[in-house]
Amino acid sequence: MRALLFGLIFVSPPFLKKWLLRWLCAAKIGPHAHIGWFSAVVGRRVELGQHSAIRPFTLIRLDGDLRLGNYSEISSFTLIYGSSGLIVGDECYIGPQSLINADEEVRLGDESALGPRCMVFTHGSFLPYTEGYWVKRAGVTLGKRVWCAAGVFIHPGVEIGDDTFVNSRSVVTQAIPPGSIVEGNPAQVVRHMDQVRRKMSPRRVDAAALQMLRDFAEIGLRRELGLKEIEDKGHTLRFRWRGQAYAITLVPSTGIPADEMEAIAGARQIFLVNCPGWSPPPHSLVFDLRSLQTRFSPDRIHTALRVFMQRYYGVLFRDSGAPD
Repeated sequence: MRALLFGLIFVSPPFLKKWLLRWLCAAKIGPHAHIGWFSAVVGRRVELGQHSAIRPFTLIRLDGDLRLGNYSEISSFTLIYGSSGLIVGDECYIGPQSLINADEEVRLGDESALGPRCMVFTHGSFLPYTEGYWVKRAGVTLGKRVWCAAGVFIHPGVEIGDDTFVNSRSVVTQAIPPGSIVEGNPAQVVRHMDQVRRKMSPRRVDAAALQMLRDFAEIGLRRELGLKEIEDKGHTLRFRWRGQAYAITLVPSTGIPADEMEAIAGARQIFLVNCPGWSPPPHSLVFDLRSLQTRFSPDRIHTALRVFMQRYYGVLFRDSGAPD
C-alpha cells in the first residue's frame, strides 16, 4: 500500500499531491506549501509549513515523521529515506542532489542549511557484524543557524552546535561546539564565528542593501532577464520590463529626499526600506530590511528581487500578508 501511494503521488500533478497527502495520510499542509513535479513524499506523519517547498524530482520515503517548517525548502534531485524521521525547522534549506539517510532521526534547527550534494548518514554498516565488523547507528542534529557548504559529509551521531559554518567538502565525524568554523577531513575547528562576523550598524546595512541592489541590476536584470537599459540613479534603479516602467529604490536609515521620490512618480515602485517610521506611497511594494518582511506579490520583478536576495545573500523575507 505504501509503495502504491508513493508511486501515485510521484506521478500526480503538484496540486493533486497535496490533496492525496491530506486525504490518505492526514497530512497537515500550510498555506502556499508546494510539492513539485515528479516528487513524492511519504511518512508516518507529514507536516509542511506555510510557504515551504519540495522541489521537482525529489523523493522522500520515511517510516517516521516528516516535518518541514515555514519557509523551508528541499531542493531538486534530493533523496531522503529511512525507518525514522526528518524534522526541519523554519527557514531551512536542503540543497540539490543531497542524500539523507534517516534510519535514525535527523534534525535541522531554524535557519540551518545543507548545501548541494551534502550527505547525512545515521546508519553505517556493510561487512558482517557477526564476523567482528562494526556497525554504527545514531541520529544527527544540526542546531540553529548551521550552514554546511557544498559536499559536506556528516557521520552518524554527529551534533553540530548553533551558529556554525562547515566548509565545503568537510567530513564531520564528531560533535562541533557552537559558534565554530570548521573544515577538513576529519573536520576541525579553524576559527570562531565571532572573529569573522561583522557588527552591522544602520549605515552598514545601508551599504549592504545598496550592494545587493547594484548586484541585482547586473545579475538579476541584465543576465537573467536580458535587460540592457538600466539607469542607476544612486539609490534608485530605473528600467522598463514588458512595457512597464519600474523604479527600485533604497530608502536608507537617514531617509530619502523628496526630489528623489518625485523623480520616480509614474513608475511601478519597489522599495528596500531601512528607515524606521518611513511610510511608502500607496500601491508600492516594500521590502522591510528591519523586520525582513514583504508582501509576496505575483509581480515578476518583485519576485525576482526577493529570490535574488535569498539565493545570493541569504536574506530571506517572510510574507507580511499586507495588501497593496
